[in-house]
Amino acid sequence: MTDSVLRLAVDDRGEPEIFHSIQGEGASLGAPRVFIRLSGCNLHCKWCDTAYTWNFNGTPFEHEDQIKFDRAEEMLTQTIDAVVSRVAPLNPSGIVLTGGEPLQQQAKLPALIDAIKSECGPVWTEIETNGSIRPTDELIARVNQFNVSPKLAHSGNDLKIAQRADVLARFAELPASWFKFVIENEQDLAEVTTLVRTYRIPADRVFLMPLGRDPETIRARSKWLSDICVKMGYRFTDRLHIHLFGDTRGT
Repeated sequence: MTDSVLRLAVDDRGEPEIFHSIQGEGASLGAPRVFIRLSGCNLHCKWCDTAYTWNFNGTPFEHEDQIKFDRAEEMLTQTIDAVVSRVAPLNPSGIVLTGGEPLQQQAKLPALIDAIKSECGPVWTEIETNGSIRPTDELIARVNQFNVSPKLAHSGNDLKIAQRADVLARFAELPASWFKFVIENEQDLAEVTTLVRTYRIPADRVFLMPLGRDPETIRARSKWLSDICVKMGYRFTDRLHIHLFGDTRGT
């Protein structure tokens, strides 16, 4: 039995946001996954679509929605055993630990992953991270895929925190890492190019994704961004879950 406690986000019913869906972005796009959304983040992107995991009442963070959330209503704690009891009935072939920023709680993640695999078998394990917290060797040994999304200047974050050289270098050397950059306009591409060259990230492990929280915006940006990917040798990723379900929790 594992009684370590995790901080989780909640869905629209006030339950832990643990759900079975398809991966909407990146290298596993379209694959069935069970998502476990952890609460809390060390970065605060002004366009974040999961701001309910960090933009709580009393915090100084800015967001384009200009909405603050009640921490007590949006965050709950669950033991690892309780999380596993919700994941196991979904019979996952793969799991995604997402957030927020999961690596804020990385000391507890190896035990969570081990417990899920003990109950469910050798499930594929992904972690979605902003790439600003260095993963431990203990965690790396248990993760099949890191979906690393370094934040660019347009996110509104302090880049000294968001783009830590030692952390990005570590992720770049891991075969399990895939990099996803959120693109608002063509000016963002120079920043991507600098990061890719600085950390020697292989072009075929780089995804460009249009910034957008509704299908219309995503489609409009996709038209020119896909052409950029062809020219630069990067991969393009859609936000498939937005097209299918909209900007909603638990999808």
